[in-house]
Amino acid sequence: MLPRCLRAFSKPLCIRFQENGILATIANRPLQFVGVNNFSSTRMSGTPQGLSLEKCSDKKDTLYKSVEIEIRSGEPAVLLSYEWFTSYAAKQLGITIGKCWAPPKAHHNRLTLLKSIHIYKKHRVQYEIRTYFRHMTYERLTESTLKTFLEYIQRNVPEGVAVKVTKKSVVNLPPSLNDSVRRLSLQ
Repeated sequence: MLPRCLRAFSKPLCIRFQENGILATIANRPLQFVGVNNFSSTRMSGTPQGLSLEKCSDKKDTLYKSVEIEIRSGEPAVLLSYEWFTSYAAKQLGITIGKCWAPPKAHHNRLTLLKSIHIYKKHRVQYEIRTYFRHMTYERLTESTLKTFLEYIQRNVPEGVAVKVTKKSVVNLPPSLNDSVRRLSLQ
């Protein structure tokens, strides 16, 4: 009987590797364990060693036309540094970097309060919160690449930085629309 941590590998697996910039997948090969006493090294039958193993899923990767990441913070220098970090991570993963920009002014939120609780309405204190924004766009991503990228950059978010992700996916036309488009093209 296999140890609990390796039972998941007895199911069909996928191998994902990148060669010359092309991501390839080999699926549904039986798993062989190399070394009976220690289960530290595993490999797929008929494949070279050193490839990563993942659980195989029959669904296709979703394609994303673009992903916009908005980051906000009270410190513009932190945002600039984090933008550099995410752009560098994207370059290392081979992700196409689109437009990176920041609004010219910060968003100001002002709050005016009385200095005293009960009287002296003339004496007031004004507090201000400045929020700076940066927007980054990444283009033409697959779902697996996007998950890896987002997990990496979200685990390394600095303190006081908020991240908002907006995805635009590519989908097929519904069958009802597809039929009407065909009819229009035939006329």
